[in-house]
Amino acid sequence: MASVVDEPSARRTQYLHYLDNLRVAMILMVVIHHAAQAYGPADWWYVNGGQQAPVLASLSAVGGAFRMSLLFFVAAFLVPRAVDHKGSWGFMLGRLKRLGIPFLIGSATIIPILMYVYYREYRNYPPISFPRYYLHVFLGFGPQPADWTGPIWPDLQFGHLWFIQTLLAFSALYLLFHWLGELLRRVRPNPRPAPLTWIADNHSLVIFPLSLAAVVFLIRIWYPLDQWVPLFGFIQAEPARLAQYTAFFAAGAMAYRHDWLARLPRSTGYTWLAIGAALTAVLFWTGTDTRFFAPGGASWASACWTLTESLLCVGLSIGLVTLFRDLFAGHNRLTRAMAASSFATYIIHLPIVVALQFAFVHAGLPTMATFVAVATLGIVISVAAAMTIRRLPGLRTIL
Repeated sequence: MASVVDEPSARRTQYLHYLDNLRVAMILMVVIHHAAQAYGPADWWYVNGGQQAPVLASLSAVGGAFRMSLLFFVAAFLVPRAVDHKGSWGFMLGRLKRLGIPFLIGSATIIPILMYVYYREYRNYPPISFPRYYLHVFLGFGPQPADWTGPIWPDLQFGHLWFIQTLLAFSALYLLFHWLGELLRRVRPNPRPAPLTWIADNHSLVIFPLSLAAVVFLIRIWYPLDQWVPLFGFIQAEPARLAQYTAFFAAGAMAYRHDWLARLPRSTGYTWLAIGAALTAVLFWTGTDTRFFAPGGASWASACWTLTESLLCVGLSIGLVTLFRDLFAGHNRLTRAMAASSFATYIIHLPIVVALQFAFVHAGLPTMATFVAVATLGIVISVAAAMTIRRLPGLRTIL
């Protein structure tokens, strides 16, 4: 007899518009996050306008704690269904087309242009042409200049496209585990179905962020936040958050297989939303630049921030899934268009936001007014441009 794991329920196979709406909301949060990068956190950024607002540093910290993890969860939820429908090879070919092509084109065009502008504006070296910069500095075929200011040498990086690259790698790993599962089922034709219904239990759910926090804390002893490394010499990753992303991607795939989103009780979802909202309020009140928080290292401050971040991430992720499932499950022409263009919005928004930040450098506006202007215009222009680009011949199937 087939188990519920083998036979998807009607709730699970119907199109879930609230996940589309949630994905759009998270991508718009990415635009807002990048709009805030020039005015809040002390991280490296493409624009240095000299304006700072501590509240924007807190905004970036809170968003960074959960936003991309939730995007990986939503993306992974759709993966098993696509594999079941297209088959492993069909799915992977589709991923290479949908993710691989935009990643390669964006990495070869968008990011080098942004880095070249930064080179011209903020590095005290003689001006060089873009082709020479591309070959000698971006790709690193020339000698490293004296007193190089970084953030890395060569300038070769993937910027916001790291998410697409990581999603492609996770998709390949899913296929590997899917194949291993099929192989195991051939060896054991009638395996006992796994009772993976723990998500309905608040007490059991606590285990997830606590276990995740322990793993992340150990990783951050050697790799603090904002330290990026090339995995296998090519995949750019932030180890401090990679375990979190991996866990959420795995949870998204299992959520589809075991119908967790339909089974998730409303009371459980809103309890975790309250936890996430409370921690968010605390972080906006205290800020993140305190002696109780540290980006890494073997310290109590690092353990405190890791635990806070993990609880906030799980709380807001479960809570927002529940909230969108209950209140934002509808769709209309605009929401469908935004959902269809969300991937394109993610790809093209960064140069738009950076251009707006440069445009407002000498506007003389207060910091928060500048941020609001950049974020608002960045969202409107990015979404409109993405919808327009997808209408071009041949791009709809890729973007």
